[in-house]
Parts: sequence; C-alpha cells; structure tokens
Amino acid sequence: MNSVIKDITDRIIARSRHSRAAYLTKINGAQIQGRHRGALACGNLAHGFAACGVEDKEGLSSDVKANYAIVSSYNDMVSAHQPFQYFPDLIKTEARRQGAIAQFAGGVPAMCDGVTQGRAGMELSLFSRDVIAMATAIALSHDMFDGAFYLGVCDKIVPGLLVGALSFGHLPGIFVPAGPMASGLPNAEKARIRQLYAQGKVGREELLEAESKSYHSPGTCTFYGTANSNQMLMEIMGLHLPGSSFINPGTLMRDAMTRAAVAQMQDAPALGEIIDEKTLVNGMVGLLATGGSTNHTLHLMAIGHAAGVKLTWQDLADISDAVPLLCRIYPNGLADVNHFQSAGGMAYLMKELRDGGLIHDNVKTVMGQGLDAYTKEAYLEEDQVTWKESTGISHDKNILRPVSAPFSYDGGMKLLAGNMGRAVIKTSAVKEKHRHIKAPAIVFSSQDEMLAAYNKGDLEKDFVAVIRFQGPKANGMPELHKLTPSLGVLQDKGFHVALVTDGRMSGASGKVPAAIHVTPEALEGGIIARIQDGDLIELDAMSGSLSLHVPVDELQSRAIATADLTANNTGMGRELFSSFRQVVGAAETGASVFNWDVEQ
Repeated sequence: MNSVIKDITDRIIARSRHSRAAYLTKINGAQIQGRHRGALACGNLAHGFAACGVEDKEGLSSDVKANYAIVSSYNDMVSAHQPFQYFPDLIKTEARRQGAIAQFAGGVPAMCDGVTQGRAGMELSLFSRDVIAMATAIALSHDMFDGAFYLGVCDKIVPGLLVGALSFGHLPGIFVPAGPMASGLPNAEKARIRQLYAQGKVGREELLEAESKSYHSPGTCTFYGTANSNQMLMEIMGLHLPGSSFINPGTLMRDAMTRAAVAQMQDAPALGEIIDEKTLVNGMVGLLATGGSTNHTLHLMAIGHAAGVKLTWQDLADISDAVPLLCRIYPNGLADVNHFQSAGGMAYLMKELRDGGLIHDNVKTVMGQGLDAYTKEAYLEEDQVTWKESTGISHDKNILRPVSAPFSYDGGMKLLAGNMGRAVIKTSAVKEKHRHIKAPAIVFSSQDEMLAAYNKGDLEKDFVAVIRFQGPKANGMPELHKLTPSLGVLQDKGFHVALVTDGRMSGASGKVPAAIHVTPEALEGGIIARIQDGDLIELDAMSGSLSLHVPVDELQSRAIATADLTANNTGMGRELFSSFRQVVGAAETGASVFNWDVEQ
C-alpha cells in the first residue's frame, strides 16, 4: 500500500474512532433477527401489501421471502433519469424469478442543474441533496424491507440517496445506474460555440443547435461532470456492480446489469459496513485520479459524516499530492465518458490503482470481499452478465494511462489556504502557466453583475473576479457556470484572469483558475466580505495559497460588506428553504443542514 495513502487512512480512522463506533452501534441495533416485517402488527402489514398482487401478498404475509425496496429518482426532466421509467418492472420481475419480492418504496426529487443554470431554481440545487436524503428515509421508514435498490445518476441525487441510505445502513443496498447517452457533438466544438456566443459572434439559434446536438437523448450528459463522477464513485466504492457505470441505456447489456444487480442482492453485505474509512479513501483516490467534480469536496464530506467518518479538505489535498492523474475526459480533455469506457473504463482504472497500491483492496463491496471483481471486464453471454479478466491494456493512452506514465503526477485538486480563509481549486484542466495569478480584485455580488460588466467591455484587463454572497447561507451556493465562457474568452485574449467565490463551479470547472467554496463565506463575515475593488489578490495553485495583499490593520478596520439578498428569499420555491439557509453548515463539512456534530 502506498505509504501516503496508508498514513492518511490511519489518521482518518483515528479521527473518526468515536463517531464511527457510534454509527456501527446504531446500525447493529437496527438489525433484527429474521424478516423486518415480522415485527409489524397485522394492521401495519396489511397496509403494506394492500396494493400487491395475490402472489406477492402471499409471499409478504408468510414472512419467508425477501422484500426489496426500490427508491427511484425517475422523471422526464433529467435525461439521465428518464430510462429509470422501465427499471422497476424489470427489478420486480427478476426478484420474483429469484424467489423474492420488490416494491416501489418511494420516489425522490431530481432536478437538472443543466436546466436551472443561471436561474433562480439553481439556488435549490445543493439543498436538494439533503431533501433527497430525507425522502429516501421516508421511503424506507415503513420497515418492511430486507434490502434496497437505489436508482439515481446525477449531481445531488446520488449523494442524497447515499446519505439517506446510510441512515438505514443495516440493510444491503445496491446502486443501479442508467448509463450515459451516446456521444453527440464533440465537446471541443460545444465549448467553441459557447465562447463565440459569449463574444456575440453567433446568435441564440446557433447556440441552441449546438447544445441540442450535445444533449440529445436519454442518458447522462457525456462530459465528466458531477453526474459521471458520481458513477465512478459508486463503482470504485463497491456500490455498483462491476463495469455497470458507463453502459448506454436501452441496450441489452444495460438490462442484463440491472437483472444481475437483483440476483446479487441476496449476497450483498449491509451498506453501512461497505462505506467505511478505507472505502471513502478509495473514493477520494478515484475522484483525483480521474479529474472528477469539485462538488465532491462537499458530497464526500457529507457522505462520510453520514457513516460516522470525518473527512477534511486536507485529506483530499494530501491524497491529491500522492495520486497521479490517469484520465483525460472533458473538461480535462477532449474525450467523453463513452470514449473512456472504450479505452478500458473502470476495470482498467481500478486495476491500475489497486496494483499501484493506491486503493485499499481489503474492503467490502456489494460483490463481497475485495476488489478483484472490479478489475474484470463485463461481457454479455446469452442475456447474462459474466466477468472476465481484463487485458490490462489501455486502448487509447490519450484518454486513459497507467500509473507508470500518468498525465500528471498529482490528482489536480488543491486546498488553498491563506488570510482569505480556505478554498479548493481544480487544476487538472488549467494549464500550468495559468495556475499562479496576482492581479487586482473586481468585486461583484452576483454572476449577473459580472456579466453586465463584461458586456460593457469593462473587463478587458488583468483581474481577479470576486463573486461573493454565493455561499450556502446566502443563497444555497449555486453553480456559477454562466461565467465560464466570458472568463475563457478573456483568458484567450491574453489577460490574466481568475475567479474567487464562496459559490460553486462543479464538475465543469475548466481552464480558468477558480478558487471556489471559499470558507468562511461572505454572509458569515469571512474575509471575502472585506475585499474592495483594486485590492491585490494572489492565487497560487502550485503552493496552495490564496492571499489578499492588504495590511492587517487596514483589513480589520474595514466594514464587512453587505448585500441585498431579499430577492433570494422568494420565488421559485426559495421561500420554502429559508430554514435550510439558516442552519446549513460550512462548505468544508459538506454544506449540509444535518447536525453532524452530534455523535451518531
């Protein structure tokens, strides 16, 4: 085992000793000898199977057959989740064939960040993760189940499902993906059209045509953002079946994988036993080795807390220094996840990481003990999934490389610290010449303010854009992707530009250096609220520093800036989340509304 990874794991175990023990005590206490529904009174049980067919009623009343919950994020608004429309019937049919029963226990909300980008609805996005966790708990609260299938793919949905599932960690659980859409317009061309639109060189009609050719069918968007980072995490942490993450929907293999998940459930261990310190370290390693989404600097912290494991940004930063970047997937390269799958996919990646001593092999997964099954490739033989030894060869080293010859010797994510607080930056898509910038600040209280200045031509110079009052307490910490094309245009013109914000950029963080998730946030009185136009800011992603070059006495004498946030409090359902904004925690602890300070 790599000594750095081992040492970090050991310190996480030591730090989490009491909280992890309390969590395990909780889930062990929830385990009941025999079927859970055996503890229900007759009236409770009758309600539980009243809508079932005769065969399932008999099975449920006899208290012999296993009963599995289906918790799904199906809707027609999210392309990645639309295929889930057909999964429950497939799962129910296969469960009966296996001598078990499956019930659709509940749905969870699933919003599309691609639809809400730059809109008021985006201010509900991060909070939706915790709503999904609560909805998952409600679905499972009937206490009639012996295991659960979790159907989700995208940004906040999978972390929310997992946080909710960990409250029922005594149950086995398998995450079932839907897969990516087929490749559409190449990502480089999509980015080019977006920048042309930002420059006013093409109109809305041309932009919409390009976007429609990129996002064109059911399935996950094919760039390596949060949704596909979720799928990688579920597989490397052993919650998916091996090789299931990136199989296109509507294929025979996709359906066969779903059936195989049902067959595997009877042998799967309790989910709370799978998600432990070593498994979470494996997830962090996978995130960094693939150049995954910065949203997981929030989600992994929340998932860890839900399992009694205390992770920090320092853990991620230290792992990043030890883990090589093995993948180039857009926005960190030109390929998409379908190309990644064709190049060798998760089997190749996990074999390289395991053989290189970078991930723990002595972990539990839904397949049992160890990661051997996850280093094999999945094949379809007579409608059944079989796994065979991988060739151990990358079929395209422009996309997927071995540990011995990586794209970079670090994982491309850094912790930034200094007199402005703490932040994270994703550097895997940022050229080395852009990773250090020292320039005057231009301060804005919203992304629309910055875009207005850009459209007026006021930003044709070197500067650091400070977008504040975008933290979880201010307005739910929306993603600020409306800024990406304009900042990219300015950088391409030769200006030295960067972004500093207490908001998010997520998996699409690109070629412009962006210090995000600044903590403490502006509304909490963080130093970001004292910055003024013209202040010199230095962002050094090489050394991991974020500095405001203003004398301490002057800085402390300044009033803390305020912003009119009343518009964030109403409309598009935001008024329903006022209590969330009041109690949400800091970004570094996962920006969650749950009180993780209380031992499990």
